[in-house]
Amino acid sequence: MQESLPIQTQPANRIKFIIGGLLIIAAIIYLIISSTQANAQYFLTIQELNTRGSAVVGQQVRVSGAVLGDSIQYDSQNLVLTFEVANVPGDNKEIEKEGGLAAVLHKAVIDPQAPHMMVVYKGVKPDLLRNEAQAIMTGHIDQNGVFQADELLLKCPTKYQEAVPNQTKG
Repeated sequence: MQESLPIQTQPANRIKFIIGGLLIIAAIIYLIISSTQANAQYFLTIQELNTRGSAVVGQQVRVSGAVLGDSIQYDSQNLVLTFEVANVPGDNKEIEKEGGLAAVLHKAVIDPQAPHMMVVYKGVKPDLLRNEAQAIMTGHIDQNGVFQADELLLKCPTKYQEAVPNQTKG
């Protein structure tokens, strides 16, 4: 007579399957939430950053502004780019009311009363970096009030006529 090996019952297999499935679903949800939080950054204006003061020092933020062409300096040996940006409105309706993005960028650059911010970026100088270009930067403000940019995107208003990206009031 042959001895039969113990056979696992159907409910035990089903429970293992359900637990494994729940673990996979939990891992997927965790990855979605963590990547969403990491990428959820708001666009702020320079004026908003100035208003928040020391509360934003060291925090990762995204900001946009109009490049002041005369302030551009590039150290090609050390790949250090410095320039100044002027405040542009964060509301697309206001930008349209003022005549569009090109007009807003021009006005920001020539207005001596517009809030300004110094930017330092380490990397290759972008081709589109010029006077009145829109700079969209991700980085942090250091203790001296200088924006240390990790990412730098530029839009030339003559090539791209759409307004600034959606920004939030915070």
